[in-house]
Amino acid sequence: MAKISFQFNPHTLNFEKIERSIVGHIVKKILPQLLVSLILGIFLFLGVSQYISSPAEVRLKDSNTELLFNYEILNQEIDKVGNQLTELEKRDDEVYRMIFQVKPVAKSRRQAGFGGSDRYEEFRKYSSSEVLVSTSEKIDILSKKMLVQSESFEEVAALAGKREEMAACIPAIQPISNKDLIRFGPYGMRLHPILHYWRMHKGVDLTAREGTPIYAAGDGIVVESEHAGNGFGKVVKISHGFGYLTVYAHCSKLLVRPGQKVKRGDIIAEVGSTGLSTCSHLHYEVHVNGNDVNPVNFYFDDLTNEEYERMLEISSSSDHIFD
Repeated sequence: MAKISFQFNPHTLNFEKIERSIVGHIVKKILPQLLVSLILGIFLFLGVSQYISSPAEVRLKDSNTELLFNYEILNQEIDKVGNQLTELEKRDDEVYRMIFQVKPVAKSRRQAGFGGSDRYEEFRKYSSSEVLVSTSEKIDILSKKMLVQSESFEEVAALAGKREEMAACIPAIQPISNKDLIRFGPYGMRLHPILHYWRMHKGVDLTAREGTPIYAAGDGIVVESEHAGNGFGKVVKISHGFGYLTVYAHCSKLLVRPGQKVKRGDIIAEVGSTGLSTCSHLHYEVHVNGNDVNPVNFYFDDLTNEEYERMLEISSSSDHIFD
């Protein structure tokens, strides 16, 4: 049914009848309100969606939160294993490797990096890239350190397998029989009796009569047997392997040649007073990995308690002016 209304026409100066359908009336009255409501609804939806997540988004955020939490736990476990590995490395360098007189593993080897292109480029595209990269780096470093430690243990195990051979090579006896020993000059700083200045005495002086037998302190190969020009006079040097070297100086007679294999207790020379020396004696040195050490630390186990006490008594009463 149409709705009738009148509208003034200024040209004819008459009121003219206008018939409008109900649908047209509704459209004219209601459409603007609907448009306004629709626009407001869109803005309201966009505004609310920024703060209220959909169920799928909620599940995704919960999953990400749980994932980050698990990564945090994983990082804590990695740090714990890393600390344990550090302690193991320290024990390896300071105990296991020292037992067999081998150098600690070089820091440059333990801390070697991973150079080259970015190993973690694939993680950069994720929102949690920082934690992914950090965790991956820790795992890579830990894997590399574990590989180095494994190789070190293999070296130590190989040395342990040679312990019997090593035990025979260690210079573990006094090179002059204690029954032939007259005086003992200790290791350390002292005033040189001929050069008349203080310097490090890198060995011990074992005074005995000329011609007294000198024994090899351990199994090894003679690397030098000659009259040296450094004040040692006639000298024998034996390489025992495993980083050990022994020196026997001021001999009167040499009984071995370079390249000759000797066993612990073999007679290699006789006591004398050649080179810079003031009396008949043996100057004896022990070197470990190129460093001189006090020989007493090695051969006192070869002596009885009484013999060792006598050696100390001789040492304390000695004026040690042998060379």
